Amino acid sequence: MFELTVRDRMMVAHSLPGDFFGPAQSLHGATYVVDARLRAAGLDVHGVVADIGALSVALRAVLGGLEYRNLDDEPDFAGMLTTTEVLARTVADRLADRILQGEVGVVDHVHEVEVVLHESDVASAGYRRELR
Repeated sequence: MFELTVRDRMMVAHSLPGDFFGPAQSLHGATYVVDARLRAAGLDVHGVVADIGALSVALRAVLGGLEYRNLDDEPDFAGMLTTTEVLARTVADRLADRILQGEVGVVDHVHEVEVVLHESDVASAGYRRELR
């Protein structure tokens, strides 16, 4: 199995209502280091999983739609808890949409997208999905 990973960052604000979340119930900022990984059983005609630059641009576009926003005010997250897991799924789904629209080139051989959001050097959460 081949993998290609690109990394970026995003800063957001949000709150997580409910006693379960302790001090995170209040509005707070979060800075995530974001890894986006593609998996493929083979390589394309250029000997790569995908174009690293194009994948980086696609990830930046997805993160740019979330960055520096208070997620509590975003209609896409109305009625949802914006946990790290939920954000990882959101980024993975939006990135998959961009990949399927051809923004990363021809990637017929790629079958899986995984996104991991690192909250710190010791804690992260992720989401993995089939591309098609």
